[in-house]
Amino acid sequence: MRPSGRDAAALRTVSLEPGFARHAEGSCLIRMGQTEVLCTASVEGKVPPFLRGQGQGWVTAEYGMLPRATHTRGDREAARGKQSGRTQEIQRLIGRSLRAVTDMKAMGEMSVTIDCDVLNADGGTRCASITGAWVALHLAFEHCRRMNILTANPLKDQVAAVSCGVWQGTPVLDLDYAEDSKADADANFVLTGAGGIVEVQGTAEGAPFTDAELIALLGLARQGTADLFAKQRAVVGL
Repeated sequence: MRPSGRDAAALRTVSLEPGFARHAEGSCLIRMGQTEVLCTASVEGKVPPFLRGQGQGWVTAEYGMLPRATHTRGDREAARGKQSGRTQEIQRLIGRSLRAVTDMKAMGEMSVTIDCDVLNADGGTRCASITGAWVALHLAFEHCRRMNILTANPLKDQVAAVSCGVWQGTPVLDLDYAEDSKADADANFVLTGAGGIVEVQGTAEGAPFTDAELIALLGLARQGTADLFAKQRAVVGL
């Protein structure tokens, strides 16, 4: 029995609320169980120096957790004067995931920065961030299209992410904190709507996991992201 009482192949309750941040070109508040992440997309009419004059755009991401997103207060990284290695790793993952499904040439010389701020953390914050960030990015591009900045939406596909793990010997989908902190193995899968794999992060916490267990986890991830893709399409009107 999972701590939440869910079936092995069941996602937590998921909701996507588009347009949550009124001033951003695109935004989405994603809830996966008790994990809540606010994703906002900000558009700028310029690109980083290394891309100037190349006729293409750039999509990047920043990630952070509010001080009381967890059980105890965490210091603000701005107050410490530097980001943790975990924060840097996660925001790079979010950026890579979004760029994998974006036609940079179709953007022209513009940049979109996705800010993913964790309001409440109960496991799977990076996965929720990627899934919500795609919605925010899609809405930002649609805003640019309505303003005649773009002639078409540069997104080529959807991207979403979900965690899976081996809990008490059984592969399960969408780990919450109670499972993630005690799982035999856990993995994050970033997948595209067309079935492509952007990234897989997997770690054995106890005994090494097997090829069969990895394939089982991938199967669960495909099932879970299929549901997430449907929810994404519903909120952006595809």
